[in-house]
Amino acid sequence: MPDDLQLGLLDEQAVSVSDGESEDVPKPRDTASASPALSHFLSAVSLPGRHLKSVIWRPLLLPVVAFLLPSFLRPQHAGHQEGSRPRSATAYLDGIRGIASLFVFFNHYAMQAFITSEGWGRKNSMNHGHILKLPFLRLLYQGAPAVCLFFVISGYVLSYRLLSLIHRRAYSDFYPAVSSLVFRRGIRLFLPTMISTLAIVLLLRLGVYELTREFAYTKAYFRYYMEIHPDRLGSTFAQLGSWVGYMYEFVAFFTWRNGDGTPQYDLHLWAIPVEFRCSICLFVVIVGTARLRTVVRLVIVGAIALFVHRNSRWDLFLFLCGMVLAELDIIRGAHRHVSGTSSPTLCPQEQHLPPFRGRYKRILWSLSSLLGLYLLSQPDYQGEVTPGWKFLTSIIPAWWTEKQFRFWQPLGAIVFILAVGHSRGWQKFFNSAPMQYLGKISYAMYLMHGPVMHVIGYHWESMAYSITGIEGYWFNVGFFFGACFCIPTVIWAADIFWRAVDVPTVAFAKWFEKWCTVGDE
Repeated sequence: MPDDLQLGLLDEQAVSVSDGESEDVPKPRDTASASPALSHFLSAVSLPGRHLKSVIWRPLLLPVVAFLLPSFLRPQHAGHQEGSRPRSATAYLDGIRGIASLFVFFNHYAMQAFITSEGWGRKNSMNHGHILKLPFLRLLYQGAPAVCLFFVISGYVLSYRLLSLIHRRAYSDFYPAVSSLVFRRGIRLFLPTMISTLAIVLLLRLGVYELTREFAYTKAYFRYYMEIHPDRLGSTFAQLGSWVGYMYEFVAFFTWRNGDGTPQYDLHLWAIPVEFRCSICLFVVIVGTARLRTVVRLVIVGAIALFVHRNSRWDLFLFLCGMVLAELDIIRGAHRHVSGTSSPTLCPQEQHLPPFRGRYKRILWSLSSLLGLYLLSQPDYQGEVTPGWKFLTSIIPAWWTEKQFRFWQPLGAIVFILAVGHSRGWQKFFNSAPMQYLGKISYAMYLMHGPVMHVIGYHWESMAYSITGIEGYWFNVGFFFGACFCIPTVIWAADIFWRAVDVPTVAFAKWFEKWCTVGDE
């Protein structure tokens, strides 16, 4: 898969780990000629055959149906995968980002019906002994740890190519590359969010949100957290004015308070401005240390990261640590060995290790990955009375002014990404086809899961609860029954948004940059 389609959630498409950077953005394939199976499908639907075969409807209907099909259901998808360039050496990061995005969706789905912020065994909790509250298992529906993973991966991916150019002393290529990243970063992050929130405005004006508004405000269904619908204002002009105002605050990066500028049309998007601010700071650090000796740069960046952490800026701390991890991988040659295979292999230094030492290192990194996952499992709420977290919570420094769960979860994300970079087993898992698919649609899923749940998901939930009821255990049955419909719906919508908006956004950003850039003289 070309680089521009591999990178997903919150990450700049032009920062492939390859030494070169392709300027060709892959375009969606012609859906009109997608598959013979579509013709059979159209012939089988209940419309009269003469209408389907007419010269008017058939050419129009076939591309629409082809476009609405998820990409993995179209035969040309597999062929396109096979004929594309070899998978990048850090494709496993896309897989991590993809599954993390899915867990963010699970979190926002589950937190409305259940208490998801507490850990197993917490005192004074009615359901403290539920198995899904145990460490590791709770990561399946936790959003905060997933965001930590997003930020580490962003720091790594945005830094990798720039640091590679620095190590090659290719400064003539470095400065155009960093200029390109800075120029396109805002477009990459904000243009899709503007489109997704503008679509919400359109649905509000069409009255689509009103179909589920009563359900959305029913406490019997949303027992622990009620994520209200956006308001439908008195006129379209007022609605658009409200949207413009929210978007202005959304892109303004003059405050460092997380959550400021979050558009009320989709509360889940709070991390996007954070991502942009941290990206710009990261680029400043990279440029400022570009001509330093490697060891000096590592010391200075490490000192900046510690200073940032001391000031409770966990978000920027994660970006800077992602940069450090990228540089360490460059130093050890972690990705130089990758050629025409997508299978994870050992870096040059590890290929010559004696069997015993190699086995010892595999065990060490496996245990490190488990440590990272455990730290990521830190409860969001009352860790001081949760078994397994009482001591760790007690040693959080007094100077830490952020929420307590922002202390250990970021450290867990760093340890986990570091360990996966040394583990062939983890890389093989995250390089698998399902994980890579989730990685491709991860940003689209992040943007789509909120509005899709409000518009379509609440219909599925209402249907499920009408069948199962909400008394006692039947409430849980209805919740999981609704999830069986909500999850595929969100993935399907994300697939469409990825092809219709996300990929074209990357192409537009490159075209716009080329149009604006002064040519070489």
